[in-house]
Amino acid sequence: MTTTTPAEVTESSAPPPHLAGNFAPVTDELTACDLPITGTVPAALRGWYVRNGPNPRDAASPHWFFGDGMIHGVRLEDGRAVSYRNRWVRTSTFTDGARVVDEEGRRDLAAGVANTHIVRHAGRTLALVESSFPYEIDCRPGHELETVGPHDFGGRLATAMTAHPKTCPTTGELHFFGYGNATPPYLTYHRADAAGQLVVSRPIDVPAATMMHDFHLTARHVVFMDLPMVHDRGRPGMPYAWDPEYGARLGVLRRDDPHGQVRWLEIDPCYVFHSLNAHDDGEERIVLYVSRYAALDGRSPSFLWRWTIDLAAGTVREEQLDDQFGEFPRIDDRLAGLPARFGHVTAGEAPGTGPIPGALLRYDLRTGAVARYDFGPGRTPGEAAFAPADDRPGGPGWLITYVYDATTDTSDLVILDAEDITAGPVATVHLPQRVPHGFHGNWLPDPAS
Repeated sequence: MTTTTPAEVTESSAPPPHLAGNFAPVTDELTACDLPITGTVPAALRGWYVRNGPNPRDAASPHWFFGDGMIHGVRLEDGRAVSYRNRWVRTSTFTDGARVVDEEGRRDLAAGVANTHIVRHAGRTLALVESSFPYEIDCRPGHELETVGPHDFGGRLATAMTAHPKTCPTTGELHFFGYGNATPPYLTYHRADAAGQLVVSRPIDVPAATMMHDFHLTARHVVFMDLPMVHDRGRPGMPYAWDPEYGARLGVLRRDDPHGQVRWLEIDPCYVFHSLNAHDDGEERIVLYVSRYAALDGRSPSFLWRWTIDLAAGTVREEQLDDQFGEFPRIDDRLAGLPARFGHVTAGEAPGTGPIPGALLRYDLRTGAVARYDFGPGRTPGEAAFAPADDRPGGPGWLITYVYDATTDTSDLVILDAEDITAGPVATVHLPQRVPHGFHGNWLPDPAS
C-alpha cells in the first residue's frame, strides 16, 4: 500500500510556474468605463494602450509561450481613462481547435495563438506570434478590440511572420521575417511597402532551424541573428534546445539589394530574445543594442550589450554596458534604425524566478548614464512602451506599462515622464482586474483627423 503525505499532495497539485501567481490566466473578458485615476493623465494622450500576452482559455498550457493570446487595452482621452477591455484573440486555434501542423506535417499558417505582440502598419492593427500569420484586431475608437481575422497580405505571405517586425521611419516600409520550417528554407526575409503590400520575399540560407525571435534594422541594412537555440522535434514542450556547439553569428543584408548576398560574422555563443535598436555608424560600421543572455539555460540573466560590426575588418566588437538585469527593451519607435539616444529596459519577474524588485531603467546610450525607478515591494512592471508628447522623434514623451501589485492581487496602468522616470508616475489608472504578466504592446494614438 502506498501512502501520500499532505506535503506531497500540495507539491504535486501546485501549478507550474508559468500558470501560477500573476502568470495565471484570467477567466473573464471585461469592459469597464471611467476608470479611477491617481495623478493626472496627460491630455495629449488620446488613443489605446494595448498589450498582448498568453492567457490559455482552459487555464492549461505546456509552456508560457503557448497560451491563447489576450489583448488588454486601456482607452485614454482628454485626461480620462475612458475604458478598460480585455479580449482573447479569436484565432482558428481558439475558435475551432485547429492545429498548426496536421497529421501529415503540413502547416496551417492561420492556426496559431497570436499571443506575443500587437503593432500597427498601413492602417491595420496586427496581433502577432512567430509561428503563424498575424491576426487583425479592430482598435478603432468605439470598438471592442474585436478580432477581424488572419492577415496574409492578400495571399502573398507564404511563411509565418515574426512577432518583432520593424517599421522604417523614413520609408514607412515594414520589414520582417519568417522562420520555423521543418525543411529548408529555414528563414525567409519579407518587406511590405508603406501601403501594406508585400513586395519582397526571399529565402536565406542558414545551416539549421534555430529559434530566431528578433532581428535588426538600420537605414541601410537588415541584420539577422542565427543563435544556438536549435530545433529539436523530439523535445517535449518547447521544441528547441540550447546547443552552444552550433555557434552564433550575425547576418548582414543591404536594404538596397534585398536579394543579394548575406554576409555572416561570428560572435560568442549567446541568446537574444529582443533588440533595443540598431543604426549605421559611417559607411562600414553597424551598432546594435541587445538584451543578451550568456546562455538560454534557465539560469543566465540578460544584460544590455552593444555589438559593433566592422564590415571592412569583418569583425564584431562585443561589450556589456551594464550589470543590472533587464529585458523588454524599447525606444521611441520613430527612431527605429536610426541613432536613438535613450532606451528603456524593464526588470521584472519571469516564470520560476520568484519575486524580484520591479524597476524601469532609462539608458543614455550617448553618455552611459542610467536612471532607475523602483516600483516598490511586490509591484512588478511589464514592458514600457513610449508614447510621444509631440512630433519630434527622440523628444519628450511618456512610458506606459501595466504594473502588478502582489499585495493586493491587482494591476494598474502606470504612466511615467520618460525624461524623469525617477520622479515616479504622473498617473496611475486603477484597473478592474489584474493583468497577467505578458509580452509586448504599444501606444496606438488616434489617427490625425
